Amino acid sequence: MSHVPPQADDPPTEDREEFNTWRALQKATDKKRADILADIIGHPNGLPTVEELDYMNPPLSDDAIRRHLKTLLDVGVVEEVELEVGNRVRGYPFKFYRLTEPARKLFDKNGLFPENAWKRQYQSVEKTDRIREIEEMPRPDVPSSRA
Repeated sequence: MSHVPPQADDPPTEDREEFNTWRALQKATDKKRADILADIIGHPNGLPTVEELDYMNPPLSDDAIRRHLKTLLDVGVVEEVELEVGNRVRGYPFKFYRLTEPARKLFDKNGLFPENAWKRQYQSVEKTDRIREIEEMPRPDVPSSRA
């Protein structure tokens, strides 16, 4: 099941808060979460897996990355997207993470996480064969968060 954050103009519901820019900025600017966000934004497809994020953030365990992703999911900065069951490949990840549209607008407005700079940075990192394979694997078809 995918976690879909509210859009900026969606009315709040009982189980979902409106996108709170202050909370989003507060959680996104934590050093470790900011590093993870930079890698999500810099990823060639904008949809990295935990395994790719783990590779790009060696000081963090995959459990720590998952905890940080949950925090970012909870405030609507990132969303989790899954490959459909019929499109999954054994031995490869099927969950991916991307920046939400409200978060991209917020970051652009505040000059944070410029996409081109982080894409260049991500591309410059030497990757293992496994990480290159994961980068090249199919991703879920999702509409671009950049219009």
